[in-house]
Amino acid sequence: MRSAKDFFAPLAVGAPAPVREIPARPSRAIHFFDPSNEKMAAKIPQMVGTVDVLLGNLEDAVKADNKVAAREGLVRIATETSFGPTQLWTRINSLDSPWVLDDLTTLVPAIGHKLDVIMVPKVQGAEDIHYIDRILAQLEAKAGLERPILVHAILETARGVANIEEICGASPRMQGLSLGPADLAADRRMKTTRVGGGHPGYLVRQDPPRDADGTALIDADRTTYQQDLWHYTIARMVDACAMHGIYPYYGPFGDIADVVACEDQFRNAFLLGCVGTWSLHPKQIAIANRVFSPSVEDIRHARRVVAAMGDGTGAVMLDGKMEDDASLKQCLVMVELAEELAAIDPELKKQYDTIEAEGERA
Repeated sequence: MRSAKDFFAPLAVGAPAPVREIPARPSRAIHFFDPSNEKMAAKIPQMVGTVDVLLGNLEDAVKADNKVAAREGLVRIATETSFGPTQLWTRINSLDSPWVLDDLTTLVPAIGHKLDVIMVPKVQGAEDIHYIDRILAQLEAKAGLERPILVHAILETARGVANIEEICGASPRMQGLSLGPADLAADRRMKTTRVGGGHPGYLVRQDPPRDADGTALIDADRTTYQQDLWHYTIARMVDACAMHGIYPYYGPFGDIADVVACEDQFRNAFLLGCVGTWSLHPKQIAIANRVFSPSVEDIRHARRVVAAMGDGTGAVMLDGKMEDDASLKQCLVMVELAEELAAIDPELKKQYDTIEAEGERA
């Protein structure tokens, strides 16, 4: 059993010291690209600054014959590209695959100084994170890296969800979790073939009307309401991440053409506490950037509450509603997020600055 005092000690001689707090870097959209696809790779330099995270995908969607090309392509792209405010992540192959060890031993020495986060698929428990943790420390020490690479786990199995708290607390490297709905649905034996989103068969139905004698009219028209298949898992993921000071993300939304349902699903995740989502197509970046950024109206109200609450004690009335210390905490979450996003998104900063201008004119 490892002593708690050793938790923040490097796992290899010469490795960088583990971080004690995961930085709150905006990551509204994690945009996936295939480094072996020359057409995709050519667009990466132009995407820097337009998306919070660019992720070179080495796992699913990359054919077995292209694994080496994808790995080498990511090294080339990272070497030749200045990423500025955009983070560079990668998703390695699963830990039971024949490619994962080569992924790590190639990427860390070559581009570890540019990699912010390594995403690990199909994490089952803390033992998977411990394995990655030790290997990364050894490779970082050998490469002379000055900062540790963070780790992000994907929830894609029932066992992973059952072990979610121990996964979150397995290492100081843990940056966050993402929902992997397709693999998770298969592992749970859910009866859906959709990648994320709702399902028209998962619904509740309005009670039947009754005739004059009180008989229920079962066959009458009754409104139905489609439910969210992923509400439980997302809520559990958000709680586990909040408990351990790391960040929850919605995963992929596979129906690229249905931008309306995509935005709805992203907003549900945002309201529940997720900080971002995956993007599988450039059109989803704009949706994610919009949804995972607090609206001007929300920030206007939040700033009013912060100003009215003064030292944060007691209660005030604004627009006929009571605001107290709990309200202040909610508003500070929004204000702090707005400040973080404004620092990297000039267009968003302009929108938030209009609130200050309104205050000056008032």
